[in-house]
Amino acid sequence: MTVSRTPSKWTVLAIVGVGVFMCTLDTSIVNVSLPAIAHYFGVPVGAEAEWVIIAYLVIIASTLLTIGRLSDRVGRKPIWLAGLFVFTFGSALCGVTPSLPLLIGARIVQGIGAAMLMAVSPAMLVAAFPPSERGRALGLNSMVVAFGITAGPTLGGAIAQHASWRWIFYLNVPIGIAGAIATSILLPSDSRRERRAFDVLGALLLGVALGGAATTLSIGNEAGWVTPPVLALGSVALVALVLFLLQERRHELPLLDHSLFKNRLFAWATASLVLSFLASFATAFLLPVYLVQLRGFSLEKTGLLLTPFPLTIAVVAPISGHVADRIGTRWLAASGMAVMCVGLVLLAGLDARSSTTEVIWRQLVGALGLGLFSSPNNSAIMGAAPRDRQGVAAGMLATGRTMGQSLSVAIAGAVFGSLGGAAAGRALAHSPGDPRLAATFTRGYHYALVTAAAIAAAGVFTSLMRGREHREV
Repeated sequence: MTVSRTPSKWTVLAIVGVGVFMCTLDTSIVNVSLPAIAHYFGVPVGAEAEWVIIAYLVIIASTLLTIGRLSDRVGRKPIWLAGLFVFTFGSALCGVTPSLPLLIGARIVQGIGAAMLMAVSPAMLVAAFPPSERGRALGLNSMVVAFGITAGPTLGGAIAQHASWRWIFYLNVPIGIAGAIATSILLPSDSRRERRAFDVLGALLLGVALGGAATTLSIGNEAGWVTPPVLALGSVALVALVLFLLQERRHELPLLDHSLFKNRLFAWATASLVLSFLASFATAFLLPVYLVQLRGFSLEKTGLLLTPFPLTIAVVAPISGHVADRIGTRWLAASGMAVMCVGLVLLAGLDARSSTTEVIWRQLVGALGLGLFSSPNNSAIMGAAPRDRQGVAAGMLATGRTMGQSLSVAIAGAVFGSLGGAAAGRALAHSPGDPRLAATFTRGYHYALVTAAAIAAAGVFTSLMRGREHREV
């Protein structure tokens, strides 16, 4: 009797969950621990320390499409396994680095591993689950993401408060090792061999274009938008983008499958995805700063106060994904963006006198919106792509997410800093309770989140523009 080596859909979900949990745990832990990292190296939160987050996101955004296309060529298991090893190694490096520049470099290594994991995880789930359960599978994956984000602030706050921030990176090592062992034993090989040449030049040009664009937007506010370094970097990114598009037109196996964007559903759902993270990730950057610098809360208490946001997503996302399998994604996604917009406006109204109850319930509104939006929208993106393009579609999905996150930090940081919020936050450490500093901080915080709310409002429009969709059974 022959025993099938095809893993069950739940086995694939569990293995994917290990890698996804590790990546999201790391991101949320670093966000809440950034003030402690900045203090350790003697730099302000809004300047060099911001690159502990941005470098990680920029390298992911620069490599996701390339890795997604590569997975369609060589198979998903090899990419997934390599991603677990690289991410685990990068985490160990982050824990031992003696300086901030080396920590940023180690975060780049981490980011390469995370890109490998993010680029193939949606495609692995879509391949394992039938089309009629696609929304459910991606909703359960969103729940794992939410659990990782939930555990991050709590663990990060406790670790930074009672031990060294270095342990926030060491936590990933046993998780990564366990994931690699499970992948090697439980997942069969799916290696592929494609005779057409891989677009190496296109991959390099795309990395320079995306990385340069994200970096330009990230440093523009600090260095000045018309300074020679910023102008030069922006010009390099623009030239690389033009050359990449020309290269894509002439290569037989382009990295960016333009035909996918001819599908109205795929194009508008992808635009909505980017806008959702441009809007929502500003809270992950600004709320810890608000709670620590303006309110003077400990990192441990800050982590606990940030927990309701991802917990709400963990509850709502699987339900919205399940409902989307039955009624479609258009109205769920548009409603989610509208609720998120309201939540961001509510969060923008927090000030130095807001109660902890207000901090919590206003987060719940924004989280409800993101939970309603994410699973249906991801299901729409993956469902609109042909099966032989699932890898590149997953790469585009993850690229949109990380570009949205990195640009969100850049935009929120630019608005917050330009209105004096970052400087006021640093000064409050020496003069806690100063009303003028508190007012300046609150003004910058308020307008940064109002900007995020305006972006979410635009996402309502793009979600409605997708039109009707064909649902597979």
